[in-house]
Amino acid sequence: MTQVTPPGWYPDPGQTNDGPPAERWWDGTAWTDRTRPAGSAAAWGPPAQPAPPPYAAPPAYAAQPAPPPYAAFPGHPGYPAQPPAAPRRGLRTGIAVAAAAAVLACIVVGAYALSKDDGGSGDRAGSQQGPGWRSGGQEGSGGLPGGPGGSGGSGAPDGSGGPDGSPAPGRSAAPKVEGGGRVPDPVNGISLPVPDGWTGQSLGVGAQVTADDSYKCPGDTSQTCTPGGAYSAPAAALGTKGGTAEAVAKADIAANAKESYGGATYGGITSHRVLAAETVTVAGQKGYLVRWKAVTGKGADGYVESVAFPAPNDAGQMVVVRFGVDVGQEVSVIDRILKGIKVSSGGGSGQDV
Repeated sequence: MTQVTPPGWYPDPGQTNDGPPAERWWDGTAWTDRTRPAGSAAAWGPPAQPAPPPYAAPPAYAAQPAPPPYAAFPGHPGYPAQPPAAPRRGLRTGIAVAAAAAVLACIVVGAYALSKDDGGSGDRAGSQQGPGWRSGGQEGSGGLPGGPGGSGGSGAPDGSGGPDGSPAPGRSAAPKVEGGGRVPDPVNGISLPVPDGWTGQSLGVGAQVTADDSYKCPGDTSQTCTPGGAYSAPAAALGTKGGTAEAVAKADIAANAKESYGGATYGGITSHRVLAAETVTVAGQKGYLVRWKAVTGKGADGYVESVAFPAPNDAGQMVVVRFGVDVGQEVSVIDRILKGIKVSSGGGSGQDV
């Protein structure tokens, strides 16, 4: 049975070598904050105890048990014992969870991050920095273009490109498809037709087709623009929200216009006019399209169109196809590409069902 130390004055366990010896009151269960010089008068003692009841036997004068050894005294309130260290297993679990979260974040960003937003430096239907849209860009890096011409940025947004926009080591660029062929978009289960005089290529989260012609951008002649292009991507990858095809198309058109003609390459968009907003069937799916004519500050104006429809291979995923074509080009090319979008058999072959 554990021996209980009775209340009393005992050498102060918190006493240092400095100063005269002191005693501290032990109340029987814990040290109190009351101290006194060693050997002081009884006035320093505890309150007087009540007298024993009548006829009670006087307290025994048996010898009190000796105070426990110094090391056995309870810790002084000023020096609390440190709590035991947490189990190592918990630490490993925390590290594993953090690592998993970091990996998940990399996967999400790699799959759906876009090229940098329009900063007035060429987010347009033809600036030379993005993957594939512009004639001098790093094509085949696997990322999304920044518009008809690309918005620029380093590497492919899906993580497949190197820091200079080139394919990552060990990965080859997606093959280009010449005019008259079809380019697969296995992520969305469709394929896009490639018009004559255009070139197509699969991207990390979609597919693109781009006009082969190029010219110096009117707002920034250090960059090269193309007269038109189109690409497909999941609405989630573009950050476009909406529960229906109509809502997604209407929400996407402004971003499409800004990306295609809003940068310094064309002096920005000064105004726009809505040319169409209607239902459409794409690859057997009921969708919706919105077409604008964007008036630019410099050079050619442009036609921009956003089309949204459910992915044939995943009804819960909304697909967006963005178009951008300079005024002066045959705007009918937009309709030809749109009507030519078909369900793909998947696997990246581009073969239609």
